[in-house]
Amino acid sequence: MAGFNSPPEVAKSLLGVCETKSRLPFTKMAWLGVLAGVYIGFGAHLATTIGTGIGVLGLKKLAMGGVFSVGLMLVVIAGSELFTGNCLLGCGFAHGKVKLGGVLRNWSVVYVANLIGSIFLAWMIASQSGLLDGAIGGTALKIAYGKVASVQQGLNHNWAYFFRGIGCNWLVCLAVYMALAAKTIVGKVWAIFFPIMAFVSSGFEHCVANMYFIPAGIYAKSFSKAVAASGLSQAQLNMINWGSMWSQNLIFVTLGNIVGGALFVAIGYWYVYLRENKA
Repeated sequence: MAGFNSPPEVAKSLLGVCETKSRLPFTKMAWLGVLAGVYIGFGAHLATTIGTGIGVLGLKKLAMGGVFSVGLMLVVIAGSELFTGNCLLGCGFAHGKVKLGGVLRNWSVVYVANLIGSIFLAWMIASQSGLLDGAIGGTALKIAYGKVASVQQGLNHNWAYFFRGIGCNWLVCLAVYMALAAKTIVGKVWAIFFPIMAFVSSGFEHCVANMYFIPAGIYAKSFSKAVAASGLSQAQLNMINWGSMWSQNLIFVTLGNIVGGALFVAIGYWYVYLRENKA
């Protein structure tokens, strides 16, 4: 096809991408992982800023989802290593091109590096720039609270966040997969925009984005103007902490992200397009 590669062609090219990613030297993998954490954090901060002051829920989610997509555009087009996108390494593993050790090495290094980059950006924006000392900080606090407090809303918290994680990375990996199909930067931008807008607007959960959102809320607690703008009680503010970030969110979201990306996209398309040609 003139404008983009066909789905079978994308599946074949994905195998090469998987091999390359699994063989990256540690220092390059780690640095590119830090960059991806920062890039997703940029999108998350932009979404927080744009979402501040928009009162209509549907419009607010749509606007936040639309601008958040800039994060994955930076990851894919500028180049970096993102844990959620790298769940596509499941395709290379299923085809025998990447060993399990290579997958786990990439995932573990990139995950930690994404965490470092995300927290660094949250610290820089909150503690050093002063951008969260006010209404935007109040939004950051409300977002962070919403990500650690669903257990207070009558939900089966573990399963709810696990399945939100599946929905998220199903769409994120489809965005990366379609970006591989595009032959131009404009095509890649549009391939990324709609799935990312869809996952954010739908309320799904992305572990790397939450590595920014929750620390941003933790840091914003130190600003009296942000606390006042959030309208949260002291008990609610106390729930936003480093422990709850893991126990109430990241553990379950991460597992869901792996299933959504590695199983439903990577292995799913491997089964359809590559399984019969496995060497």
